[in-house]
Amino acid sequence: MALTPSTMLDLGTKAPDFKLPDVVTGKTVSLGSFTGKKALWVMFICRHCPYVQHIKQELSRLGKEYASKDIGIVAISSNDAENYPDDAPDSLKAFAREEGFTFPFCYDPTQDVAKAYTAACTPDFFLFNKDRELVYRGQLDDSRPGSGKPVTGRDLRAAIDSVFAGKPVDTDQKPSIGCNIKWKPGNEPDYFK
Repeated sequence: MALTPSTMLDLGTKAPDFKLPDVVTGKTVSLGSFTGKKALWVMFICRHCPYVQHIKQELSRLGKEYASKDIGIVAISSNDAENYPDDAPDSLKAFAREEGFTFPFCYDPTQDVAKAYTAACTPDFFLFNKDRELVYRGQLDDSRPGSGKPVTGRDLRAAIDSVFAGKPVDTDQKPSIGCNIKWKPGNEPDYFK
């Protein structure tokens, strides 16, 4: 388990487009699926990572809390499913159901979407405003496995609430830290090497 921080993509970056299957419904989800939403939260997660396991209940809670709000939420797994079968679509589908995720959970088989977002770890979070400009990238909160700190979602929640309130998101943002995305052999992006 390599501790990997998020790349901290430049604030203001436009949300890259994507078109991926939701592992639960089979429907195609794309950037356009969230047209008209005031905010868009894109997260890169997987099933096997202990850092995702540590926060999975908070992700489910946040999904339910914001389900009726003007925000699009999508989870994406880009891990190499051949070498990490817990992160294969059928396993991800079971994970989404077990945790009660109310948002689409997509699988990125080519890993191109992770590269477009410069995703580096699981979990990795990206929040975009109504113009699909990046306003937050970083940690969910200060809790880590074994830290003894409660999982609250404080940092990400504050960013989402700022967008809803029409206020600027605090630019003092801490990187997310987790397991590296499991790249297919020879498919590691330049920013990861």
